[in-house]
Amino acid sequence: MHELDQLVPENAKVLVLFGGGSVRKNGTLEKVLAGLGSREVLEFGGIEPNPQFNTLMKAVDIVRRENIDFLLAVGGGSVMDGTKFIAAAAPYQGNEADLLKHGFEWLPIESAVPLATVATLPATGSEMNMGAVISHESGKLPVMSPLLYPQFSILDPTLTFSLPPVQVANGVIDAFVHVLEQYVTYPVDAQVQDRMAEGILKTLIEVGPITLAEPENYDARANLMWSATSALNGYIGVGVPHDWSTHMIGHELTDLFGMDHAQSLAVVQPSLWKIRKDKKREKLLQFAERVWEISEGTDDERMDQAIDMTRSFFESLGVKTRLSQYGIEPADIANVILALETHGMTALSETGDLDLTITRQILQDAYA
Repeated sequence: MHELDQLVPENAKVLVLFGGGSVRKNGTLEKVLAGLGSREVLEFGGIEPNPQFNTLMKAVDIVRRENIDFLLAVGGGSVMDGTKFIAAAAPYQGNEADLLKHGFEWLPIESAVPLATVATLPATGSEMNMGAVISHESGKLPVMSPLLYPQFSILDPTLTFSLPPVQVANGVIDAFVHVLEQYVTYPVDAQVQDRMAEGILKTLIEVGPITLAEPENYDARANLMWSATSALNGYIGVGVPHDWSTHMIGHELTDLFGMDHAQSLAVVQPSLWKIRKDKKREKLLQFAERVWEISEGTDDERMDQAIDMTRSFFESLGVKTRLSQYGIEPADIANVILALETHGMTALSETGDLDLTITRQILQDAYA
């Protein structure tokens, strides 16, 4: 962590932000504080796995009261996302909750507190993008601004060695589906983006099981970390259509039933493809051939095999892929549909034609 002393401005007053305390127990926080040298440093812990607006506003109050001029997130995607919101909200003159009303449009802000990250969980890619997702009033709401790019991010695979297996598996799936939402759409002859996406997917398939079985395998964990970063740093998404339906539906499952974010993705993605095969045909076939090396059979057979192999990959990591396996009943699907309608998620997909009727079919297929 000696790099911190070179990267953080010499006279900065720093607020170090983290989650539930594992960074303190495993020694990461101690390393970070030592790396910050003689700077004045305050700490703020307790940022939740789905960062809550009210919690983050407590940190905003500290930033304002103590004249903090640099934020350092130490943790996974939720800590990084929460720190981005704090960076935007602290100098904001209006009602801070209004910052959550802009969807995927850039925030109307002119300044933000500089921030950086020490990533301890390879999953979201938040360490190298300008986006965040914040929980408020039973919804998960995006926050976006170029002013929220981290000034730098430290990716040290050794800081992830102590992660519980479920978090590693979730990270692999989160990164995998980030790529899929930008790749399995429709072709636009974006050859470089496609090949990069395919490379990340094949890497995750290769290193995911290894890094679960060998948590201190530095090379496997390093490749997982860089895959997660590359999955959502913008490179593979330039000039191509994006979907994000799986994420939007998955967010409601997380809010309603407490499923981990990646668990919800693993449930929704295979069923979404099954219901939307005709819309995804060309890219699903490309995915089948280039990623899973499926070259025999009819188009439908190859697509079905690719969907089955993707589900099997998720399950091989120990993640269940059916709603029934999480104690969710068929009658609960109506609550998911209502939540999507309430949050305006009624025209999803890269073509805007995935309505609530289709979503219901996807969830019914995902049940068992």
